[in-house]
Amino acid sequence: MAKVMQGMYYHEETLMMQASENDINFQVLTRFRKQIGLPSTVENETLLRNWRLIRERENRFHPTIAAILLFGYEPQSFVPYAYISAARIPGTDPATPPSDGKRIEGTLFSMAEDAGRFLRLHLQVAHKIEGFEPESHPELPEVALRETIVNALVHRDYTISAPIRLFIFDDRVEVRSPGVLPNTVTLDMVKSGLAHVLRNPILYSFFNRAGLVTDTGNGILRVIRSVKDAVGREPEIKLEGNEVVVVLPRKAGAE
Repeated sequence: MAKVMQGMYYHEETLMMQASENDINFQVLTRFRKQIGLPSTVENETLLRNWRLIRERENRFHPTIAAILLFGYEPQSFVPYAYISAARIPGTDPATPPSDGKRIEGTLFSMAEDAGRFLRLHLQVAHKIEGFEPESHPELPEVALRETIVNALVHRDYTISAPIRLFIFDDRVEVRSPGVLPNTVTLDMVKSGLAHVLRNPILYSFFNRAGLVTDTGNGILRVIRSVKDAVGREPEIKLEGNEVVVVLPRKAGAE
């Protein structure tokens, strides 16, 4: 995993000098190890050093930003803007007060799960009887929702002091991720699946090991195709100010 950093510096590898190994939740790390099939013969501290998630400075080991975001006890104590602001807004006007809202915190992995729960709570699921068994048909494909949230978590700009924003309107779901597109990446490249420039390669590599992203960079293509198949319209991907915005259309009459 450390190879992604060779020859370049990324913000995610910045040492959190106010933090120590004690701020790493080793139970979470152990669950991750089991998930990806790593043997228990290697100690957690050794793994963290090998992955360069902790490094020695002034005779102490300190975790990086990536380590805190992935495995920290309280990531938002050190990176306070690294959360998701989720809201269910009746109608289609962003100025309408939300009927439900949640500040989603925790590690990046737990935030992805909690954001999925919030979406499932407020999106419809149709039930049909096929043979003798009921089948569930979510209003929007689970793969599209998961991919959109995970992309925001691993690709957002963590130098910007702003959260990811998730809005559920009657006619659409919006995910707003802080940061413009990196380097020479264009919207057309993103939509075509040709963009695979990583702002946070360490975070991406861990989500890849967990099976939540792929090395091919075609996640957006899956979102576009799955939503079009389900709703009949393609998602919209755009830049607004300092945010990348993904708009997933809902079916007419969903509410």
